[in-house]
Amino acid sequence: MDSIRLYIVSPEKVILDREVSSVTLPGAVSPFQVLKDHAPLITSLSAGNVSYVAEGASDSFPIRSGFAEVRENTVTVAVEL
Repeated sequence: MDSIRLYIVSPEKVILDREVSSVTLPGAVSPFQVLKDHAPLITSLSAGNVSYVAEGASDSFPIRSGFAEVRENTVTVAVEL
């Protein structure tokens, strides 16, 4: 399976920690998708939805702002809900 590890955290708790096939994040300029072997990056996030696909099913939830780091098939997202 072509998967990436997705960690989503807020100041209060770990929201999500799981293997996913894709993540779509609300970038400061525009939404963008992260797939396996994505180039490393660090970016700020705007208000919008964090969406992901895992085991063929998609899910999403709203955020007010945050930051994301993509590195070595791991996406770490720090959010304000």
